[in-house]
Amino acid sequence: MSRATAMARIPRLKICGLTRREDLLCAVREGADALGLVFFPPSPRYVDLRAAAALANAVPPFVTIVGLFVNADPALVRATLAALPIHLLQFHGDEDEGYCRQFDRPYIKAARVRPGLDLVQYAARFPSAQAILLDAFVEGYGGGGKIFDWALVPQSLGKPLILSGGLDADNVGEAVRRVRPAAVDVSSGVEAGKGIKDVEKIRAFVAALRAAGSESSDG
Repeated sequence: MSRATAMARIPRLKICGLTRREDLLCAVREGADALGLVFFPPSPRYVDLRAAAALANAVPPFVTIVGLFVNADPALVRATLAALPIHLLQFHGDEDEGYCRQFDRPYIKAARVRPGLDLVQYAARFPSAQAILLDAFVEGYGGGGKIFDWALVPQSLGKPLILSGGLDADNVGEAVRRVRPAAVDVSSGVEAGKGIKDVEKIRAFVAALRAAGSESSDG
């Protein structure tokens, strides 16, 4: 799928790293299509099963709950799926295709973008993925709120493209116009602190995303 084809509409929005019910409800109210819960204990945005269940119970119909894992023991992923209504899995580590598809659940695979990484070849390694999420390469896992060079993104990955990595209200418009993703994923760019979202930042991000998407669709 080319990026131009993907931009037939305003990009879909995933807000990730939610830890508080009030932040989740704000994200839903402002129009987020997907909500990300992080099941990676080293992350400051990690939620345990009890906290995640309370958050999941507040999600209305037609909003996707995404469970993010990093090189997790398969038993942990299965236990999470048994306990929670996770609609989509996100694998952010070094998982291969066989690992990702063993759970019989739709998934997206993250790529940590850096010079020298062939993103077309990377995407081809995950034929069963729903989409490829592009994030910045940093030490450890997760983009750390860093932007990567959007010029490294090829015209087509052969999969829907989700853009992440340091996005905020000030740069998401340019990102959408240049990369033309099917969706964007934001976490630190709408936070007051790690794991604590900011209502005004969410509103500003959504407004900028919609404005840029509308411009691209009209053009």
